[in-house]
Amino acid sequence: MQTTTTQPSTGEVEPSSQAAVGPEDPEQHWLRTVYQGDSMPQFTLRSFVMGSVLGGFMALSNLYVGLKTGWGLGVAITACILSFAIGRAMQATGLAKTNLSLLENNAMASTASAAGYSTGGTMTSAICAFLLVRGSHMPWPVLMAWTFFLAVLGTVMAIPMKRQMINVEQLKFPSGTAAAETLRSLYSAGDEAAQKARALFISMGIGALIAWLRDAHAAASTGVLAVLTKFSKIPATFGIPKLTIAGVPALQWTVGFEGSLIMVAAGAMMGLRTTISMVIAALLNFGVIAPKIHAMGGITRISYRGIVAWSLWPGAALMVTSGLFTFAMQWRTIARALGNFSKVFKSKKSNEGAAYREGAEVSHADQLAAIETPVSWFLGGMLFSTVGLVIVGYFGFGIAPWLSVIAVMLSFVLAIVACRATGETDTTPVGAMGKITQLTYGILAPSNITTNLMTASITAGAAGSSADLLTDLKSGYLLGANPRKQFLAQVSGTVVGTLVVVPAFYLLVPNAEALGGDRFPAPSAQVWKGVAEALSHGVHSLHPTARWGMLVGAILGIILPLLEKAFPKHKNYIPSAMGVGLALVIPAWNSVSMFVGALLAYGFAKHNEAKAERYVIPIASGLIAGESLLGVAVALMGAVGWLS
Repeated sequence: MQTTTTQPSTGEVEPSSQAAVGPEDPEQHWLRTVYQGDSMPQFTLRSFVMGSVLGGFMALSNLYVGLKTGWGLGVAITACILSFAIGRAMQATGLAKTNLSLLENNAMASTASAAGYSTGGTMTSAICAFLLVRGSHMPWPVLMAWTFFLAVLGTVMAIPMKRQMINVEQLKFPSGTAAAETLRSLYSAGDEAAQKARALFISMGIGALIAWLRDAHAAASTGVLAVLTKFSKIPATFGIPKLTIAGVPALQWTVGFEGSLIMVAAGAMMGLRTTISMVIAALLNFGVIAPKIHAMGGITRISYRGIVAWSLWPGAALMVTSGLFTFAMQWRTIARALGNFSKVFKSKKSNEGAAYREGAEVSHADQLAAIETPVSWFLGGMLFSTVGLVIVGYFGFGIAPWLSVIAVMLSFVLAIVACRATGETDTTPVGAMGKITQLTYGILAPSNITTNLMTASITAGAAGSSADLLTDLKSGYLLGANPRKQFLAQVSGTVVGTLVVVPAFYLLVPNAEALGGDRFPAPSAQVWKGVAEALSHGVHSLHPTARWGMLVGAILGIILPLLEKAFPKHKNYIPSAMGVGLALVIPAWNSVSMFVGALLAYGFAKHNEAKAERYVIPIASGLIAGESLLGVAVALMGAVGWLS
């Protein structure tokens, strides 16, 4: 079913109507033309089971990707294609009478995505940084409880943002949009569905082969496996041998290319505008600005860890100001969203949902209230998760309760930024959001590294979960799904993800020595650790160039959104604020790889648009899943001695 994303500002309604109806227009349009009600199954037992199984595998995939690159990627598209293919196979063999319905598969993706992404957001950043600082793991029950409460917090935080960002502003949320289109195509044509599934499985095999050739040689020291990998080593990163910057090999400034297809695949899904912004900003930052800052003493070590310890400040400031400023420009929507909170206290029990289900004549507002996740769930979930975090924080880490409460409040503001970044760029700046909290607690709790890291993990975890839920809800919005049922699918996925991610983390990272090497550089953790140690001496410990960088980044974060608003027809030629900010907090080779992926996808589309639309997402998803899952398998086999 096709949808029309018509916003009031498009000019398709008369000014008088726009003033009278306001931001309700796109919501009413969706309710009349897209919403499918309960015409087909949605969140069912089998959708939950399928989502849990696939989400468990994707959780391992994202844990591996995060330890390698510091990134976490959405898993909904991969889960949708795998679920459809598995369902058809089960149906063909008589193990199932019918395949999952379109909206069942959509709910399955919400469960899988929550299990595979939202529960592990801070594992490769704050938790790894805590391990590096402490030198030993925290007790597993503490980590299990902390992870679960963080995931629930982020999930419920998305509730008041959903209608503004998805219903009214209709931000793209590329992965959510792509997942919806993927599901439509899977259920519209059997041959096309089979071709997409075949492309995904083939690309998974290619990704797995790349991971084997890159990683297995390090673990296989004897036997047949050693022979198979001895002459086929693929370096993790490489650059032009004679290229130097300021007399230093360019690769030390992170200017090069990766021996991995994960980021290439991610770039293919992001598009040219964002990746061009990223690659230009990355080359300027790591190839031009960083050498000058190094000469001024602001950067003390020429490496990714040394450079990003400086560049994360302008990058984080840019993303925060651009996100908040863009959000503030939607002040009418903000007022309407805040007005929804008062409805919770107007009546102890609402019967709007019952009236709608009985088919009574009710207003569009009442119909929406019957299917949107109610604000009371937001308040109840906030209370539940906040109390849980306060208790675990106090007894597990010695964090004063009032500091945990402030972290939750700050997280809500920064989750708005993270969700908008995901809506525009398909990437959630979890690490950058955590840095703002780290800076805050550098003032509130100076010299307390544990408090600094764990309160910041609240912000990072909540931001990741919120953005993930909104991505899923975007897919459901385009397909006409029930938002409440998707929310329940998401919450159930957080339980599954916690049960998978935490044990896997202890297996992949048995001790602090496992981090920081070639296999698991854990770049995010290194940054978090460095910031916490720097702020333990107070904000004044930042180099003057870092403080100036923050100011410049904050100003740029306002200028770029203003340019987009002033010249909407030329938006594609204006750098993406979130893309620029992200490029400052990841290695340059990540941005280069993403640009290459976007360029390849663009060239493919120019050559054959129909095939590109059909195959780019499945191929990219398969490369990411195959390479990361085989990487996890190699790491686990090496840990238990199967490759020796």
